[in-house]
Amino acid sequence: MILKENIDSIRKNLPPGVKLVAVSKFKPIEEIMEVYKFGIKDFGENRPQELSKKMNELPDEINWHFIGHLQTNKIKMIIDRVYLIHSVDSQKLLAEINKEAIKRDLRVNCLLQIYIASEETKQGLSEAELIEILDMKSLYPNINFKGLMGMASFTDNQDKVRGEFKYLRGLFNSVKQSYFADDSMFSEISMGMSGDYQIAAEEGSTFVRIGSLIFGEREATIQ
Repeated sequence: MILKENIDSIRKNLPPGVKLVAVSKFKPIEEIMEVYKFGIKDFGENRPQELSKKMNELPDEINWHFIGHLQTNKIKMIIDRVYLIHSVDSQKLLAEINKEAIKRDLRVNCLLQIYIASEETKQGLSEAELIEILDMKSLYPNINFKGLMGMASFTDNQDKVRGEFKYLRGLFNSVKQSYFADDSMFSEISMGMSGDYQIAAEEGSTFVRIGSLIFGEREATIQ
């Protein structure tokens, strides 16, 4: 019952109101079902093909979170059933999601991904790009703006990580006040993974995305 022990341990470290997304990328259906049976209903995937396949094979009650870089030509694969897209990292991607949502008469829940780390490998919007999008948010009628997402630097320097999370929380508060003061839908901050989720929770995260602490280290073998 290692999976249950792992989940229980994480839950004990999460304050009320912080939701756990089990990152199930590269994990088989059987293992995901085991975690699902322990009460986890939110799962995160980062590849559209894999997510589409799992959506068809796993219970409808699962909330599927897309957490990876989404190419515009792959939107169609997930848009009908995805619960929340965490990783909207460009105005072009946002426009394409909105365009596809209009075609299908959907409203799609999205988080805007902000670049908060000091690593070139991380992706996301700058503060200026975020403001540019929000100044024109009426152009995206089929997008539900749910909040912000960010990935901290991969480092053992906890002060640096905490500072990056503080920045994202501050930015969230600022745009909430300026653009969404009367919109209760804009309420989520997705930050924190296996190595830093406790710091993220302390700094105001509402979603933590945890894979290896639940499933163990993964191998990228599923195509």
